[in-house]
Amino acid sequence: MNGTHLVTKVNSIIEKYNGSQERLIQILLDLQKESGQNYLSEDCIKEVSRILDMPISKVFEVATFYSMFNREPKGKYIIEVCKSAPCHVTGSKNVSKMFEEALNIKMGETTSDNIFTLQYSSCFGGCDVSPAVKINEKIYGNLTMEKINEIIDMYRRK
Repeated sequence: MNGTHLVTKVNSIIEKYNGSQERLIQILLDLQKESGQNYLSEDCIKEVSRILDMPISKVFEVATFYSMFNREPKGKYIIEVCKSAPCHVTGSKNVSKMFEEALNIKMGETTSDNIFTLQYSSCFGGCDVSPAVKINEKIYGNLTMEKINEIIDMYRRK
């Protein structure tokens, strides 16, 4: 986001929450989602600090403490492979390898077209279909290479 667009976007989202400092987490989540690259830039954090009249250190503290916030650009779709015990036992390592193969990237990387980022996650509640994967809040399980390719194709078409 450029400077003018950034100020407008930050103002708009903060207004949605009536300028409440208590809604900082939700404000940052909305801004990250609206960024187009699933991350919070330094300029964005500074603007939030200015508009909410909060110390920048406090906004940075929140943005760096919670794992749901990204400080580096990510793909449009973040593929999170669960690495909790139930998913590990049922084959999350194999699922990771299948996604790496299908996307031609390694864990922690983003595809060259900035569509997908592949990363590990702690449990997000998909144990009933483990090993589970979450893509931008939607959970998938019982995955085969064929299903993974179908899912990737579906997201590429969006």
